[in-house]
Amino acid sequence: MSSPASTSATSTGAPWPCLVAADRYEHIEHEIEPRLSGGDTVVCDRYLASTLVMQQLDGVPMKFLLDLNAHVLLPDLAVILTASPGLITERIAARGPRNRFHLDPTAPGREVDLYHEAAQTLMTANVKVLIVRTDGSTTTEVAASIADAIPHPSVSSAAPTPSTIPQEP
Repeated sequence: MSSPASTSATSTGAPWPCLVAADRYEHIEHEIEPRLSGGDTVVCDRYLASTLVMQQLDGVPMKFLLDLNAHVLLPDLAVILTASPGLITERIAARGPRNRFHLDPTAPGREVDLYHEAAQTLMTANVKVLIVRTDGSTTTEVAASIADAIPHPSVSSAAPTPSTIPQEP
């Protein structure tokens, strides 16, 4: 079986989110939960919100994604960086495409909309969500707004608890 990283450029549809979810559950069990139990703060890149967005861009239904990720450990804080679709398009053009979605000129607009939907889904599950518009912000300003939103260790997940993501009707 190929690793998720080696198949990301070509895998589409239902198999890909299954691989991502399997990797996420393994990561939770072997990396995140032990560190949280040890009192550490854990920062993850490309967690649940990214799954809800990228897999929908690939045509996977939201209900399937929510069912697949129904038992993931929810974050204390989800940070979503966004910008206008035009600026995202400019940034992709300047640095070059890094994934197949960057080749679709409609993807930035759809991605922005889907991240707002993902934020709503997470908030419905009582996750604190910080949406940071990066248009016109320096990296220092973006980092400061994120640092200010990080929960104090006494309120963050001291021990893993099962989570339930609200399901779509």
